[in-house]
Amino acid sequence: MDQWSTTRPSLEDVPSVMPAAFVGHGSPLNAIESNRYTAAWKRFGQAVPRPRAILVVSAHWYINATAVTAMPHPRAIHDFYGFPRELFDVEYPAPGLPELAEEVSDLVHPTWVGADVDSWGIDHGTWSVLVHAFPDASIPVVQLAINANEPADYHLRLGAELAGLRERGVLVVASGNIVHNLRGMDPRLSDSGYDWAQRFDEAAAARLLDSPAEVATLDAHRDYALAVPTPDHFIPFLYFAGIASASTDSVDTLVSGYTYGSLSMTAYTLGLSA
Repeated sequence: MDQWSTTRPSLEDVPSVMPAAFVGHGSPLNAIESNRYTAAWKRFGQAVPRPRAILVVSAHWYINATAVTAMPHPRAIHDFYGFPRELFDVEYPAPGLPELAEEVSDLVHPTWVGADVDSWGIDHGTWSVLVHAFPDASIPVVQLAINANEPADYHLRLGAELAGLRERGVLVVASGNIVHNLRGMDPRLSDSGYDWAQRFDEAAAARLLDSPAEVATLDAHRDYALAVPTPDHFIPFLYFAGIASASTDSVDTLVSGYTYGSLSMTAYTLGLSA
């Protein structure tokens, strides 16, 4: 018997529509620290009805293809260096759900989605958040890769198409940072943001709330080059905006703030009842 068969919920056990979220995950150290951001992630996990599975779009699986993990037991990937041993010892032994990989492929057809059975797993963009939100690691987790070759509109559209998973008991979580400038980090600014970081983060919030389908036009904002020097951490926000554009549910701020001046830790939820 499948060891997860007694804990994996059926479609009859989950609500008709699951919420979705965007999480600013920040430093990998958040996995082993307690702060107001990790406390918010914990509250989120407690507020969410137990999903059938979790699909995560993580900034840290940024490759030259659109792919989805399709292994039954994904490994925890420690895709960083220079951190304490304690962080490398973190494991998140959630099961995978290969059939969800098939569902994703069918849902976004004719867009091609590759099935990854051995090269990736669960990276820190995923497990650093889930260790707080769902610490028992019993809910199946699948990751969707970000295709680095595709433009912003592609990711918005794919997000809108993936919105259908919410009706299949799947919690979709996009994990990145709206403002992510590592070169600009200042350790003296542990809990504050530069003026340009705040301006861009606020502009992103306004666009998300007013017209999520237009979030890609933020590339014209005067602070975009500083806030998004590389697109990998911003693109998960596009997926969340795409999901929001396909829904009439409300978007709410889960937590907001900045760290080291140039990282936005803002997180949003969609369709999460108070």
